[in-house]
Amino acid sequence: MSADGESSKQRVVRSDVDAEAEQGHTSGSHDGLLDSTSSAKSGDSSAPGGGHDADTGSRLQDRLLAKLLQSIVPSESPSEADMGDERISKYANRAGFSLPLMTNNFRRFNSRVGVLFIIQNRLIRLLVWKKPTHTLSFLSVYTFLCLDPYLMAVVPFAVILLFVMVPSFLARHPPPPTSRSTESYFPYGPPIAPPVVLRPASEISKDFFRNLGELQNTMADFANVYDQIAGLVGPPTNFSDEALSSAIFLILFVTACIAFLVSDILPYRIIFLVVGWALTCFGHPAFQQALLSVHKEHLQPREDRAKNWLARWIEREITLDFTPETREVEIFELQRRSGTGEWEGWLFSPSPYDLLSPERVSNARPSGTRFLDDVQPPPAWTLVQQKWSLDMHSREWVEERLIATVKVETEGERWVYDVSQQERKVNKGNISLSPNGQDKDEEGWGKIDQELWRRRRWVRLVKRRTRKKT
Repeated sequence: MSADGESSKQRVVRSDVDAEAEQGHTSGSHDGLLDSTSSAKSGDSSAPGGGHDADTGSRLQDRLLAKLLQSIVPSESPSEADMGDERISKYANRAGFSLPLMTNNFRRFNSRVGVLFIIQNRLIRLLVWKKPTHTLSFLSVYTFLCLDPYLMAVVPFAVILLFVMVPSFLARHPPPPTSRSTESYFPYGPPIAPPVVLRPASEISKDFFRNLGELQNTMADFANVYDQIAGLVGPPTNFSDEALSSAIFLILFVTACIAFLVSDILPYRIIFLVVGWALTCFGHPAFQQALLSVHKEHLQPREDRAKNWLARWIEREITLDFTPETREVEIFELQRRSGTGEWEGWLFSPSPYDLLSPERVSNARPSGTRFLDDVQPPPAWTLVQQKWSLDMHSREWVEERLIATVKVETEGERWVYDVSQQERKVNKGNISLSPNGQDKDEEGWGKIDQELWRRRRWVRLVKRRTRKKT
């Protein structure tokens, strides 16, 4: 037992050291996946009794697995890296996904998680009245805390004293063995027992496999509770049935308004006291049997009646608007004046491409499509009318956008022209002609576009695309 135990301890220590070294040197990128795999396996290959061929084959397999995982796991996009997310910036230097690192961390976690399962089991025994004296003592303390909430400041210190310090002291000063249980014990003198040290469970111990079983059952319980909550809360609140979700929204809104008005007069101490006693009493087997019988005899026969009443009330009071939302979209037809003075059709753009538009300021060409029939509606919208209509109120959309240095046609084809260079001459001395022939403002802020454009606005109605009920 000694030889095998020593060798197993050495293997455990070596794996922990490799995991810590690997966690310190693994980066957040997928390149660290291959490095961590190679480093972990190189540490294992140095163990006594490992053959060179076996180590080479295992390293090759790990590299192939790392490459496979690297191709499957998505890499971090630049947008996510540049996001000002506190979580991303806080964990930016943490290790990326690594199969050997995850294995080592899982072993370390499973060997240390037993204390959480101990606390969980003790709370369950407390709430299911395994020992009624303990549950009643808990309810007594809870009653004092509800009646005098200032005692909450004492709870952390009392917990540390009663559940940490006193057991640790009694472990070092155990009572002597005696047959009389009523004999008094006074822990005088020096300690006679070693202190209790929390150590991780060995990987070959019963506690390690017991933790595995508890962890397995906890994950199953969490998955079952999650599925039940998602199935119970999801359909009424995700607006799959818009009438039901609207009714729930209305009820919650009215309840929130009432709670906002009466929140300062509610007896919170009594409420918390009654709720705590009720929840604790519901854990008693006798109360559970009584609740099941009451539900079966009185509540279950009336469930269908209550559902029918709620459905009638929703049908009577909740009115939904099934008419899709309709809006007006616009597109601008741009034309450019050629060197011969004729206007050439350029394209249809979502921007009027005036002198102060971002594309014009940056000397970029307008974006759009060559033909009006190629203009598509916005995502999740569909076109309603058959054709585009020319906006006859050209002055209105020019004034809404605060577009200056343009000439507006109020009759005819409703074109809006850029003001020519001669017409843009200084009204108050703000613009002058530089010696090299380039238009510059008085302070030299850059070249003014000398090209002349004209544009007119086309409009069309669109409606929001509705999803078919599934």
